[in-house]
Amino acid sequence: MTETLKPGATIGILGGGQLGRMLSVAASRLGFRCHIFEPGAEPSAGQVAWKVTTAPYEDEAALTAFAESVDVVTYEFENIPTAALDLIERLRPIHPNRRALAISQDRLQEKAFLNGIGLATAPWAAVEDMASLEAALATIGTPSILKTTRLGYDGKGQARIKAPEDAPAALAAMAGAPAVLEGFVEFSCEISVIAARGLDGSVSCFDPGENVHRNGILHTTTVPARVSPALRSDAVLIAAKILNALDYVGVLGVELFVTPKGLLVNEIAPRVHNSGHWTQAGCTVDQFEQHIRALAGWPLGDGSRYADVEMLNLIGDDVAQVPALAKEPRTQIHLYGKAEAKPGRKMGHVNRVL
Repeated sequence: MTETLKPGATIGILGGGQLGRMLSVAASRLGFRCHIFEPGAEPSAGQVAWKVTTAPYEDEAALTAFAESVDVVTYEFENIPTAALDLIERLRPIHPNRRALAISQDRLQEKAFLNGIGLATAPWAAVEDMASLEAALATIGTPSILKTTRLGYDGKGQARIKAPEDAPAALAAMAGAPAVLEGFVEFSCEISVIAARGLDGSVSCFDPGENVHRNGILHTTTVPARVSPALRSDAVLIAAKILNALDYVGVLGVELFVTPKGLLVNEIAPRVHNSGHWTQAGCTVDQFEQHIRALAGWPLGDGSRYADVEMLNLIGDDVAQVPALAKEPRTQIHLYGKAEAKPGRKMGHVNRVL
């Protein structure tokens, strides 16, 4: 077990995007410094962090110096090369742990893990070639969706199969990468639970939020989700089961489909999550502080919600709405410091207290 970090300690964060930025702000409030490791120049997190190392993940000397300069390491995205993690782990603890990261990096591993601990998912099958795709379609049927097993996010690496004749084009879209076929699920809504587990095994969960997506990217998350108290409890218990099965430390995002037969797990994210940004306006301790508390060995904060909130992502040109949004009462604006608004790029978000 990592000993409790005292104010003045340094937390290393792999990745310099907006999640790393907001983790750095939360850490600074608790008296910690953050050191960002990011291959890209001028990362969003670098505007608020104590220190930034700009180097590729293959630079062993830079990784070593980074690890030796910090007390514990976390990450803000999943797709970190294994070799980089191997090197860092020899020098400093990494939270969440490597198993959680490996499972979340591969959709096949993720679904097998979830089913293995007794949780329901959409029907799925591994796909390597046209023969295995045809066999999967014969079992799962259409409509369905073909996804790369790795590196997909915000709707990327996916192809819909509305009818069997769509299969060749869908497989070609995978560009030779291993894939998984998932059956479509009839669901009334998608909800997500942001949950945390401390070094001492304690668990704290925030209220489930109701998600709406546009073009494969999260558009809004609203709390409370329009589900029954029983389903809210079920969602929290599912998240806690995943945390304990992984011996997890930190914040985890769990996306779930609400179906007539109950909850299905869509995916898990071993980090702070876009659908948890509402906690900044609805809870005393938000998801970012909760993550810092967990990996620092501090007591977890109370996840109770004291306000109803709608989180709205600002994607691309949506950022032009900021002057108008700034005039709205009970609206909290978070901008990520990105210089150029590009289609599909997350520029910021707003939390509206309802």
